Amino acid sequence: MIAVTAGVGRGLAALAGYALLVGLGAALGVWQSAGHYRPLLDASAGQVATCKAARDNLVGLANEQGKALGDLQLAAQKRQLQAKHAVAGAATEAQVDYAAANRLQQERTGGNQCMAAGAIIDQELGL
Repeated sequence: MIAVTAGVGRGLAALAGYALLVGLGAALGVWQSAGHYRPLLDASAGQVATCKAARDNLVGLANEQGKALGDLQLAAQKRQLQAKHAVAGAATEAQVDYAAANRLQQERTGGNQCMAAGAIIDQELGL
């Protein structure tokens, strides 16, 4: 019985030795992996930070550009409305002058609109 116990003790000692070697090998592998991959991870983290900053900058610029575009559209609509009112006002004001010009042309040609138109056309053509 003592021989079996001594054999078991040796087996347990050998198993503990193997476990210690495996543990040391794993620790050494982790240490080497950390030494190899840490610089790569640090560089990647720097690139991630740079990309996030660039993305945030682009988002800000896009928002600014969208606001500016909206402002330009509002300004264009305002100018269009002002131009429409100006044209309507000019047409109303020109109506009086146009009527006066027609009256003058009719007086010069004896009151006949056809003769007035003919006189204007002849004058334009240099006849």
